This record gives sequence, C-alpha cells and structure tokens, in this order.
Amino acid sequence: MGTLVYAANTSLDGYLEDEAGSFDWSEPDEEVHAFWNEHERQVGTSLYGRRMYETMRVWESDDWLTTEPAVVREYAGIWRDADKVVYSSTLPEVSTARTRIERRFDPEAVRRLKETSGSDLSIGGATIAAEAFRHGLVDECVLLLCPVTVGGGKPALPRNLRLELELLDQRRFGNGVICVRYAVRSGP
Repeated sequence: MGTLVYAANTSLDGYLEDEAGSFDWSEPDEEVHAFWNEHERQVGTSLYGRRMYETMRVWESDDWLTTEPAVVREYAGIWRDADKVVYSSTLPEVSTARTRIERRFDPEAVRRLKETSGSDLSIGGATIAAEAFRHGLVDECVLLLCPVTVGGGKPALPRNLRLELELLDQRRFGNGVICVRYAVRSGP
C-alpha cells in the first residue's frame, strides 16, 4: 500500500505563494534541491491540481536545463519517471508523458490507487491537497519552511480543518530552511 504525502515549500507564516501569486522566495538551493530529489525518488505517482501541473510540466523539456546544476537536471529525470494524474475540469489535454487527466477528484478512486500502489504517492497543489485532507487520504505532510514571511496569499494547509499530527522527522538546511515531516494521525 502506498503512502499519500503532501509536500510543499511554505513561508514561515504558512503560505505557498504570496498575494501576487509569487513563490520565488522558495526557490531551492542545491542542498534543498538534493533533498527534494531524494524525496521524489520514492514517489511512483504524483497527483496534481491543474495549476500545479502547469507549473511542474517545465520539467518535461531539456531545453532550459543545459546550463543548470547537475542536481536540477537530475530532478527532471525523477519527475519524468513518475506517473502523473491531473485533476482538472478545464485542461483540454496534457502535454507530458505518463500523464492522464481526471475531470473530478474522486476520493474512492484515490483510496484504491493508494491500496494498489507499490510506492508512495504525492499530492501537489493547495486546492486538490485540501480535498485529500478533508477526505482523510493524506498520510504524511512534508513542509519545507522557508525563512520568510509573506503576510498573505495561498495557504499551504486547508482552512477550517483540524488535523492531529505526529512529528516523524525534522531537518535544518544551511540556507535557513527547516523541513518538518508529520504523520497525519486524525482528521475529519
């Protein structure tokens, strides 16, 4: 059975992006990028909302990677090797390999996917992750707390939902980012 992991870079005050939609403050250095590479290597299937998929699909192309550090180029291969499910009622088609569209989020289908998976699954995008949290599907939460406050924007975690968490791991990076990994013990 696969574990469904919600993982995200977040500001210290709990936002994925600021009020203008920017998340440039969360760009990883090589050490943090290496952490994400190791994390994503465990993932067999990534579940995305439309906006997160549109952000992540840049990894399908090698055009821009030629001058990037090895750790960045390595991530592209890791991302391409995972299956991807995009939840969108508006996206006409996908432009990346190993990707399919689901027109609506079906909690029971995600539960079956977890039960039959031989590897971990990830969920990315605040809106789709909130749905998964509300249906009790998220098993772990990995947050990289960036040393910045942005004062508002898109929340990293769902509003109006209480979750009981158990700290599994923590790590500090040289650039001041702190990783916290929690098991979701109880929810809705």
